[in-house]
Amino acid sequence: MINASYEDKYLIVDILTKSFDTNKSVNYIVKQDQKRIARIRSLMDYSFEMCYHYGDVYLTNDKKGCALVLYPHKKESSLKSILLDVKLILRCIGIENIGKAMKRESAIKQLQPKIPMYYLWFIGVDAKHQNNGIGSQLLEFVIADSEEKQLPVFLETSTLKNLPWYQKFGFKIYNELQLSYKLFFLKREFKV
Repeated sequence: MINASYEDKYLIVDILTKSFDTNKSVNYIVKQDQKRIARIRSLMDYSFEMCYHYGDVYLTNDKKGCALVLYPHKKESSLKSILLDVKLILRCIGIENIGKAMKRESAIKQLQPKIPMYYLWFIGVDAKHQNNGIGSQLLEFVIADSEEKQLPVFLETSTLKNLPWYQKFGFKIYNELQLSYKLFFLKREFKV
């Protein structure tokens, strides 16, 4: 695995946009109109920027898979983060959906623990190369990295078929949130 450079941004946004095209959680937040795919790209662009500045962005050596990791305890409010938030609202969520998005984020924050964490925001593999073990290698790397940093890994998923995969790697469901879909909250403690 490699630390992605800023020059890898387009590739990473492309992988994640295609990987999360039909994701319930992503499509809940993204304005559903003729620009939906461009709006998903904007969400992934935002996520890349936030993780690039307040976390880590990893890319597999063959550049077919990626992971965006955020350290919420290191995130700070700055002019840059505020501008990124405004850009997300205008290009992805839509002004009319701000209330819905804020309500969802507030509900998520209430269920997440207020501790230093290794937040796996997105993990994705190029659609042409899925089911070949790339995602598993990436997740194994993420787990090893979190253990080295001595931080528990937290994530959410709305994709039922992914639950057994995460559980195979030691993740446990610690909460659920019912929206127009069910969002599962998972965590994996680091081994001391």
